[in-house]
Amino acid sequence: MRLIKLLPLCSLVLHCTAALAAHELNAADVNAWLDGYMPSAMATGDIPGGVVVVVKDGRILTKRGFGFADVDKAVPADPDKTLFRLGSISKLLTWTAVMQLVEAGKLNLDKDVNAYLDFEIPLRDGRPATLRLIMTHSAGFEDSLNRLFTTRPEAMLSLREYVRRAIPQRIYPPGKVPAYSNYAAAVAGYVVERVSGEPFERYVQEHILAPLGMLHSTFLQPLPSALQANMASGYVSGEPTAHPLVFVNAGPAGALSSTGADMAVFMLAHLNDGSLGSVRLLQPETARRMHATAWTPIPGLPGMALGFYHEDRNGYAIIGHAGATVCFQADLHLFLDEGVGLFVAVNSFGRNGAAGRLRSQLFHRFTDRYFPSRAPPPATYPGAKTDAAKMVGMYINSRRSDSSFLRLAYLLSENSVRALPNGDIVFPTFKTPGGAVKRWREIRPFVWQEVDGEARLAALVRGGKVFAFATDDAPPVSEFQPVPAQMNAGWLRPLLYGALGVLALVVVAWPATALIRRHYGHRYLLTGRAAVLLRIARSTAVVDLIAAIGWMILISTVRTHLDWLDGRLDHWVRLLQAATLIGCLGAIVAVWNAVSSSRDCKRSWYLKLSSVALAVACLTLAWLSINLNLLTPSGEF
Repeated sequence: MRLIKLLPLCSLVLHCTAALAAHELNAADVNAWLDGYMPSAMATGDIPGGVVVVVKDGRILTKRGFGFADVDKAVPADPDKTLFRLGSISKLLTWTAVMQLVEAGKLNLDKDVNAYLDFEIPLRDGRPATLRLIMTHSAGFEDSLNRLFTTRPEAMLSLREYVRRAIPQRIYPPGKVPAYSNYAAAVAGYVVERVSGEPFERYVQEHILAPLGMLHSTFLQPLPSALQANMASGYVSGEPTAHPLVFVNAGPAGALSSTGADMAVFMLAHLNDGSLGSVRLLQPETARRMHATAWTPIPGLPGMALGFYHEDRNGYAIIGHAGATVCFQADLHLFLDEGVGLFVAVNSFGRNGAAGRLRSQLFHRFTDRYFPSRAPPPATYPGAKTDAAKMVGMYINSRRSDSSFLRLAYLLSENSVRALPNGDIVFPTFKTPGGAVKRWREIRPFVWQEVDGEARLAALVRGGKVFAFATDDAPPVSEFQPVPAQMNAGWLRPLLYGALGVLALVVVAWPATALIRRHYGHRYLLTGRAAVLLRIARSTAVVDLIAAIGWMILISTVRTHLDWLDGRLDHWVRLLQAATLIGCLGAIVAVWNAVSSSRDCKRSWYLKLSSVALAVACLTLAWLSINLNLLTPSGEF
């Protein structure tokens, strides 16, 4: 008994000893650590090149380049010279520009954003979108992909054209649900453009980049000629040649090209409350307001700042942002109270998404090495089994497109929370770097900790019902929501696959039976209207299968060829919608054929059964087509 009582104390002592064993963050130690981690992780993940920069106490601690900016020319990645596309890290400069104008009294974070626009974003539940809602990704917009990227300069849109062309629906009540929106960030950039009276790119250049001396950074697309030679090549894993440079139509959301050294300067300015040397981007109170938590979507997890998101770990206040375009990925992290910043950029997604794991592990290992946890390990919550049972069910990500055919893609991506016998829960979406599904153990009501890890998972619960959950492994810009019955993949997937299976059997059997009749010299017995109805019904099955295959190919293309999201898929969307409409109309004929067949006593039981099965399958696909928004007046997605 005495030994049992001593166990918690021993655990605490061991934990505190581990915390005291933190490495000193100096150039020699971090360089040695990076040399041990980066080359191996990049080689394993098939990532050609990257840079890492660490700042501390108002200066650059280290700038490191690894691998190649250009493989064919053997150009090394150089943190001083090599430009990387930084994707959504661009938003941090957009948000900084917004706060400069707020500070100048030209913008109000809580005013209807329409007051600053020359077009109108519709209200949702009687409430407008505001810059505060936009900066916390809670304005309620669905995700929007079409015309986001292009590799063709002639297909580029101006910022004004992009934000006006297709306004996404606001599918959530304002200020209630985190749902990441590139479109909303583009709107914020357009507000900066209109209020300042300068093109967005010029405003950022003159009010942020030039004052800080970020001479190798730009939002311009294509790049200025002086910077083109130093632009890193982007690579798709498995392809030996560089991918064409991708342009971002939502420029304020993701068009920044920059070097590691320039981003070090940006980090230093924010870590120093908005100033660097004699240059002041923001007043101290504005910078601190921008960095402080503005909204916490899920209690128990880090929340959103104004544009930055909190990614607090080991008891330290950390803000940051990630970014990705077609071939580039980057991360920026600011340890606010320690005056430390960490930046990484790479020029490939790597094999099987290796770049994402590299970035995540770099941040976690850096934090654990230099800023280890200061809290004792938590105990298991005694009500774990009861709460785990409440979590069980199908969930879908709040960052999604709900009004277009992409609803089908999100249906196929739904996952279920399962409860294990000991009260732990698992959710297949969350995996370890090795690919194993993470297990989560409850440590307090509706807060779980990763087994053998530091990550936390928490649920938003009202009246004993789970409304959403998220994990601090991911930024607080989305959450997982229980799936409504009409979208629950638990029964819709089997229904979809069953209907497609029936149609496939009908399509295969149609020519097969014709060949058998010909082989044995049997005459086709149906004539007149009966024969016409059956042929149309079977033709509907063919059209439905072709349309289903087409939608699957289109969804796969959207996922794997983001640079094709420049309008070139529009005619395919319309073509598939036409085929789907024909299938829906053909379902009426299939039902007519089934009724006629069942009333015809001369027909065999096989023809009657197959006709009914075909009608049910066609009706099922018609209903699914409507439910999954495959038929919409707009071809936008």
